[in-house]
Amino acid sequence: MKWRSVSDARLATMFVLGVLVISAPRFSVGADTPQVLLDASKAGPRAVESLTERSIIRDYQFAWMNLAQARASSSTAPLNGLFVGTANDWLTSAVNSQRHSGLSFRYSNQSHKLEAVFYAPEGDVIELHDNAEYDLQILEESKTIHTEHVVARYVVLMTPAADRWVIRQLQAVPQF
Repeated sequence: MKWRSVSDARLATMFVLGVLVISAPRFSVGADTPQVLLDASKAGPRAVESLTERSIIRDYQFAWMNLAQARASSSTAPLNGLFVGTANDWLTSAVNSQRHSGLSFRYSNQSHKLEAVFYAPEGDVIELHDNAEYDLQILEESKTIHTEHVVARYVVLMTPAADRWVIRQLQAVPQF
């Protein structure tokens, strides 16, 4: 495309940037926002770029917020395409099962310490180990029937999608 002037090109660039900002995933930061830290210093064979680190942290945090909303509401609507493949299958099944049982789950005080252990040379997959801690309440209707502090470990595979990183696998493991 041929621009009539430099200002036309700037306007077009500003428009495109505006569209990207408007379409970016959003969430409000609040008390129930998971705390996510990422150590990518041992990832290989490729180093994780700082922009990729920030994106993974943002999208992992957003995914766990949506997971918590889905489990609290017994609805898959909040998942927003952040879980795909086996992770989506597992989570959809869990939400459907709890809907049929009449239970709901409330996650709070989430803390996730991620360690990148593999980052593919092509940049198309990253393996993370998540040392997670959170408080879990199990509710029947609106009555709490169980409360516990959970310390869990997950092996996570994330892949880039069109505008974010998505969780392809989220597997609880006893240890790394």
